[in-house]
Amino acid sequence: MKIRNIAVGVVVGGVIFAGGVAAVAWQKGWSIRETVELGAGVIAAKASRHTIADRTAAILAKKPQLKGVAKNAGGKLRILVFKNERSVEVHAPGWKAPRIYPMTAFSGTLGPKLREGDGQIPEGIYGIGYLNPNSSYYLSLKVTYPNASDRARAKADGRTNLGGDIMIHGKSVTIGCVPVGDDAIEDIFYLASTVGIKNVSVVIAPYDMRKGRKPELERSPLKWYPNLCNEIHTALSEKL
Repeated sequence: MKIRNIAVGVVVGGVIFAGGVAAVAWQKGWSIRETVELGAGVIAAKASRHTIADRTAAILAKKPQLKGVAKNAGGKLRILVFKNERSVEVHAPGWKAPRIYPMTAFSGTLGPKLREGDGQIPEGIYGIGYLNPNSSYYLSLKVTYPNASDRARAKADGRTNLGGDIMIHGKSVTIGCVPVGDDAIEDIFYLASTVGIKNVSVVIAPYDMRKGRKPELERSPLKWYPNLCNEIHTALSEKL
């Protein structure tokens, strides 16, 4: 009887879980592939109990070259996210060139995140709050959105409920996060763990301003947005 009850519970739980994932996918307009990928990721995360040490050891076993890459980094990382180019660059003072990864999905438009549920990837200068070795999206790094500037601008606008849980993660689905795929997130996760999250900075830009400013990509009804773009441009120009 107990075994039968357990089996029934698993089936019912699975139906509820699948229905929940399907509902989210329908609301977001995701494809069948994206829905299956999200569901598999959630199941794997719930079933696993990995530590950061477990994950980094497994990554190093697959990619032993990363040990030298991390050693040569110089103790700091800067992660640059360019929304228009759908690109993520990881820079370190000891490297001759950055490591560049394509974003594997995108949501929202150019411009900042304003509130929970708007699907926007934030824009600004951030840090990393923590590493998640049991993410529903394989591995993830928590971006420290909203920061003090985000909160101050929201207060001036009268906005509340700014949202959060913005991650750089694996897989290829997103609702305001920065997905780079499983192979790339292994690199970034390992490198961030090795140098320490306090030594990792993140700049999320509407486009790559290092190649010249584009006023047409900075247009916004928000009066403070030009100042934010100037802050981002300054951050992109700074040396590690």
